[in-house]
Amino acid sequence: MKNLLDIRDLSVTFGEGDGEVRAVRNISLSINKGETVALVGESGSGKSVTALSVMQLLPYPLARHPNGSITYNGEELVDKPDAEMRILRGDQISMIFQEPLTSLNPLHSVEKQISEVLYLHKRMTPDQARARVIELLELVGLDEATTRLGALPHEFSGGQQQRIMIAMALANDPDLLIADEPTTALDVTIQAQVLKLLKDLQQKMGMAILFITHDLGIVRAMADRVCVMNDGEIVEQGPVEDIFERPDNDYTRHLLGSEPSGRPEPADGDDKAIISGTDVRVWYPIKKGLLRRVVGHIKAVDGISMTVREGQTLGVVGESGSGKSTLGKALLKLEKSEGGIVFEGHDLQALDRNGLRPLRREMQIVFQDPFGSLSPRLSIGQIIEEGLIVHGLGGSYPERRKLISDVLVEVGLEPDTQDRYPHEFSGGQRQRVSIARALVLRPRFIVLDEPTSALDMSVQAQIVDLLRELQKRHNLAYMFISHDLKVIRAVSHDIIVMKEGKVVEAGPAESVLDNPETPYTRALMAAAFDMIADETGAVST
Repeated sequence: MKNLLDIRDLSVTFGEGDGEVRAVRNISLSINKGETVALVGESGSGKSVTALSVMQLLPYPLARHPNGSITYNGEELVDKPDAEMRILRGDQISMIFQEPLTSLNPLHSVEKQISEVLYLHKRMTPDQARARVIELLELVGLDEATTRLGALPHEFSGGQQQRIMIAMALANDPDLLIADEPTTALDVTIQAQVLKLLKDLQQKMGMAILFITHDLGIVRAMADRVCVMNDGEIVEQGPVEDIFERPDNDYTRHLLGSEPSGRPEPADGDDKAIISGTDVRVWYPIKKGLLRRVVGHIKAVDGISMTVREGQTLGVVGESGSGKSTLGKALLKLEKSEGGIVFEGHDLQALDRNGLRPLRREMQIVFQDPFGSLSPRLSIGQIIEEGLIVHGLGGSYPERRKLISDVLVEVGLEPDTQDRYPHEFSGGQRQRVSIARALVLRPRFIVLDEPTSALDMSVQAQIVDLLRELQKRHNLAYMFISHDLKVIRAVSHDIIVMKEGKVVEAGPAESVLDNPETPYTRALMAAAFDMIADETGAVST
């Protein structure tokens, strides 16, 4: 039987001469109709470059294929004219990208972006397209977005943006779906729903899926076969059962053994409070009519009180749109809010911009989307150096470069990477740069907004170990926002569970995770720790 997708002896290089980088080296893999093949490996292993090669979306002529072939339904795709590729893209072959905010047009509404592929490939009328858009948003668990079709991407949370991307990719019922870390930004309950949705659609339409991920739990639940990549090569491939139960390659065994583990250092209940919030509220007005009168509010954060203590971590969990990130930004005065916020004895609500400036160094944030938070025009060194210059740290330029080199090593990057630019790094590597930018200022309090969501398992474990070590060494206080409850368990002393802008449960980490009191928290725990593949291969909780 002819394979739907056949990749044979494919190589990808960037640059030429002494600066040539071999990103992919002589790989071969195939996908049959209705089959799911997982492409697994650490950041920078060549997974996404392989996917972009199939779509012919690499930046030519900077990127080249010195050898190899990619055929789809027997049709060669390498060097296929772009006009012919556009017929395939979004219709027969579709792709979900890793970083939704950088893939969605910031100036176009959600409805316009999803409708675009329907107009282009299905020639739908506006009414037909709108009905299909609403159907797709409901399919991916975004029922509330059907009343916000005119909203722009930045008005949605990271998880909601990813679901919009998934809806767009599924719009034309493609024969081959390339999913590049499609559940990275999703909370655990929506992740289970989306995986089940993909399985259901696959069974209904016979769709093949190339699933790129670093989450081995998802691989076990979703894939029929696995290809393991390392340093641009496929080092092992085979059926899921064989790879998980009887791995032949040392690197594969390393991946299977990598997962955040352990617990944070025990905390003293009398530790000094670094930052506290009392009845914190962030309400966004809803304006309608010609005079734009306020008719209601979106209550993103609705009366939350909490405290983060010296040397301790407060874990914040909840579904996408629950207000987790908004709460973190409000505490740092990056979001206008009401209520009391006290940092190290300073009433932040009473301070103006100039009054806040000296405290900024001591309050840092690592954002969820690393690519969106790193300037593409600055080198990594310049990005990290910016904070040092603003706050007058590091003295001379050579001293600042030394500080930058040291912090890059701390987060697992080479010192000379400071002379490169964000687009030259994988998603996981960019996240490590974001962490380095915050750490270099040696702050007292850090809001970590999904800091490990884009990282592969082994790097997640390294970052968790690094954060715990830094916390112990410098008595740092963290607010750790995450939908990954395995990571939350590994770092948190206390946890608050958020739903629709409110705290529905709070307490010591072990108590909340092991003995949740509310039905909502129990549902989150079940989705995180009990996700399994049933006999049909669908994901259930």
